[in-house]
Amino acid sequence: VQLVESGGGLVQPGGSLRLSCAASGFTFSSYRMRWYRQVPGKERELVADISSTGGSTNYADSVKGRFTISRDNAKNTVYLQMNSLKPEDTAVYYCFGLGYWGQGAQVTVSS
Repeated sequence: VQLVESGGGLVQPGGSLRLSCAASGFTFSSYRMRWYRQVPGKERELVADISSTGGSTNYADSVKGRFTISRDNAKNTVYLQMNSLKPEDTAVYYCFGLGYWGQGAQVTVSS
């Protein structure tokens, strides 16, 4: 099983980024997928999750209305579209599925 995130970077407050997580080694379309984030010294926080078909999504209160999780089962990829980014969104973002973690993608929101 491998989960590989991409799309992180530095963005100004109010900006947007889209994270991608490419999955391999398992039947991606059968599993719920999640995005977490972690700030140094704090516990990893669940940001969003999506059902296997994409028909059901859930979000942390802190990102509702700004972030959108989606997936493309034909491409074995889950996405996290992040809009109206705030400095407090700065963290390492991790993809999670089937008990496995990606390597993380750094997102820094700063002017």
